Amino acid sequence: MLAVVTGGSRGIGLAIVRELINNGYKCIVASRKSTEALDELVSLGKAEFIECDISSKESREKLASHLDETGKVDMLVNCAGVAPKVRRDMLEITEEEFDYVLDINQKGTFFVSQAVANIMKKTNSGRIVFISSLSSYTASPERAQYCVSKASISMYTKLFAARMAEYGVSVFEVSPGIIETDMTACVKEKYDNLIADGLTPINRIGQPEDVAKAVGSISTGSLDFCTGTVIQADGGFSVRRL
Repeated sequence: MLAVVTGGSRGIGLAIVRELINNGYKCIVASRKSTEALDELVSLGKAEFIECDISSKESREKLASHLDETGKVDMLVNCAGVAPKVRRDMLEITEEEFDYVLDINQKGTFFVSQAVANIMKKTNSGRIVFISSLSSYTASPERAQYCVSKASISMYTKLFAARMAEYGVSVFEVSPGIIETDMTACVKEKYDNLIADGLTPINRIGQPEDVAKAVGSISTGSLDFCTGTVIQADGGFSVRRL
């Protein structure tokens, strides 16, 4: 079985790659650059690295051409994403800062998914996973463009689930909560304090492996009838409490 993971060279993406390998998949990792940890998996023949910037049309087309040659993609995990380079009040965000996030998280993800969906359409099979975020429904005015981009990902799940069902393709959204990664490192102390004060029912910060296990459950095929489902890998953040 073959899986494609965008942004799979580190953090949540790398944890997903490892989980899928454990579940019997070979992974094609599409990322802007590789890492030592990914290189090790490649050297073992368990993964293949393809340099790909999903914000670039030319780069996406090269990826699509390579995948076309494989003839079949069993699973796509859209994990590539960036946070704003600087957290800034939404009344001060520049157009360049907005485009940087949206070109990758929103536009790039859509067209990678479109390309892979057309491959899956030919084989009448496959699974697509979108990695969103609690930011898809939680307003952070100092990260407005990131919130907007992740809200788009939630709608992509519904759109692709509706469109691809007739071709036997199931589509899922995995929504991470506060996860300990490079992206959250700059505000980890803040999040640690919030969690200690009861922000989430499960009283710890999430790990990339927590998200990867959710994707792993999808990869087995056990959830195929649940197309369009959102799996909250967030320690209970989304639970409303009185």
